[in-house]
Amino acid sequence: MDPVSLVVGAMIALGGVLVGRLLPNRRSSVPPAQASLTQGPRTPQPICGCGHHLVFHDQKDKTCQAQVVIPGRWTGERTHTYRKCMCQGYRGPMPVDEYYVPDIIDGE
Repeated sequence: MDPVSLVVGAMIALGGVLVGRLLPNRRSSVPPAQASLTQGPRTPQPICGCGHHLVFHDQKDKTCQAQVVIPGRWTGERTHTYRKCMCQGYRGPMPVDEYYVPDIIDGE
């Protein structure tokens, strides 16, 4: 290879790196690693296997009370239909109960 083609190739590569650095970033302005640090710890949500939150499940028998949308194209109708979720019981993480504990001051 002649030295001219090596110099031209190096200039093209350097130009590509500079253009990539100077153009605005099309993704989010905060990198994902920094975004997770600035948001703080997230508490896990009690989501059932059916995809609904614990608040949609009955307290006594744990059946799901949420409505599920059935698109009209699945049934051959023009409008969407709704039906009750077929989940038979909550199957997800159980949240820990919160208790009040008074502060211990001066060893009392």
